[in-house]
Amino acid sequence: MKKTSLALAVAAGTLGLTLVNVANAAFIEDSKAKLDLRNFYFNNDVRDTDTPSNKEWGQAFQLNLQSGFTEGTVGFGVDALGLLGVKLDSGGRTNKADRSRTPGVLFPTDSDNSAVDEFSSLGLTGKIRVSKTVAHVGTLQPKLPVVTFNDGRLIPQTFEGAQITSNEIDNLTLVAGQLEHAKGRTSSNADSLAIAGATNGADSNKFYYGGADYKINKDLLVQYYYGNLDDFYKQHFLGLTHTLALGAGSLKSDLRYFDTNSDGKNGSTAGRAEGFRAAGKPGNNGEADNRTWSAFFTYSLEGHALSAGYQQVSGDSNFMQLNQTSIPGQGGATTYLITDRQITNFARAGERTWITQYGYDFGKVGVPGLTANVLYMKGDNIKAVGGDQKEWERDLTVSYVLQEGSLKGMGFAWRNASLRSQTSTGDVDQNRLIVSYSIPLM
Repeated sequence: MKKTSLALAVAAGTLGLTLVNVANAAFIEDSKAKLDLRNFYFNNDVRDTDTPSNKEWGQAFQLNLQSGFTEGTVGFGVDALGLLGVKLDSGGRTNKADRSRTPGVLFPTDSDNSAVDEFSSLGLTGKIRVSKTVAHVGTLQPKLPVVTFNDGRLIPQTFEGAQITSNEIDNLTLVAGQLEHAKGRTSSNADSLAIAGATNGADSNKFYYGGADYKINKDLLVQYYYGNLDDFYKQHFLGLTHTLALGAGSLKSDLRYFDTNSDGKNGSTAGRAEGFRAAGKPGNNGEADNRTWSAFFTYSLEGHALSAGYQQVSGDSNFMQLNQTSIPGQGGATTYLITDRQITNFARAGERTWITQYGYDFGKVGVPGLTANVLYMKGDNIKAVGGDQKEWERDLTVSYVLQEGSLKGMGFAWRNASLRSQTSTGDVDQNRLIVSYSIPLM
């Protein structure tokens, strides 16, 4: 683990040598580099005394280097991403007798089940540009409806694969790609891909995806995306986002629909017996079968933003997207759902969720940089042994960004959440304190 702390230096050296060896003004002049700092305190208090709570504190360094493109019809470039997480404080060991304060949320654990002192990751990405089409090969951080990297801990999740993005047609963005491995948010290792519910180490090295964003006009965006994790599932997504001027404010409508079914081994009894299974309601045989739709509306006026929405999860299985592990905090996954919030995502088979949210920008009353947001979600009809279950989550976020001075841009955030659930997740109270700062280098 300690040897990997050289990742940032290696990343800088790699791109530095490239810049020296490539005599091209655009390649050099269009290059960008920055160092992002994140100080993160995480307190996850599980109310069930039989389950360990997590209290950890760490410092993250993220070095992001992006070159320009060489000149000519075909342009070439290279990016580098160096990630380093340093432990400032953590619990003892995950298997110790006193489990009131255990590691495993911000840091990977060592051979004795204690949190490591540091962990790091290096990602290199080659890129090619032709006209308005760009191909990336190497480390990726996609942010799409069918696959989104997770950035909810000390350092972000990354994927390995290839992606092509084209903007040749005005107002139309086309995306296609394939992912093969992922590095979790608490890992330095690249692992194969899987979903929640998979057993016996069943995984895949092929996730295909593609789709389109079409901006009909400045206020209306329609989307279609497709994702396929080989031997697990196929997923179709339709989305519509619309903004309507309404009185002195505006109303934003966000509509989403997912249709997910089995693929390959997951579609056969023999394949599911091997472990290619999806989590779902009692009696489900492990086959992927899910339809999830949602509607979310936000009315904004001056500094106020009031939102309300509803989500319905149907079918025999839970909603699914890439998820590297079932161990809480270790792999982590982000789903493109309106209910994917601080603690959980309200995505179990049969679940119906109502959501309300209110946010305020204090810049409207003379305090620029200060914002606050409160959210409440209530879910029911969760299919479980013994009858349907319920849960609710309340989130509160307060953040402030310095607007002037030598530390202009430094951000402070407090994220507080409570979950009360009849599911296996149980009752949780959680606090996150985050201080972030970005230093431009080029």
